[in-house]
Amino acid sequence: MRRGWYALLVLPFVGTLTPPIYNHVHPMLFGMPFFYWYQLAWVLVTAALLGLFVFVTREHHDV
Repeated sequence: MRRGWYALLVLPFVGTLTPPIYNHVHPMLFGMPFFYWYQLAWVLVTAALLGLFVFVTREHHDV
C-alpha cells in the first residue's frame, strides 16, 4: 500500500525536469514569465505533496 504513495513523489521531478513543458514566456502572472512562476508553483505543490506523503505513511503509535 505504501509503495503507491512513493509514486506521488515522482510528480515534482517530472514537472520540473522536463523544460519543454514550461520553457515559455506566456502566460504571464503578475508580470512574471511562465518559466519562473511555473517553477515557483512546483515549490508549493511539492511541499503539499510531501506533507501529504508524511501524513499518510507515518507510523501511528498509541501512547
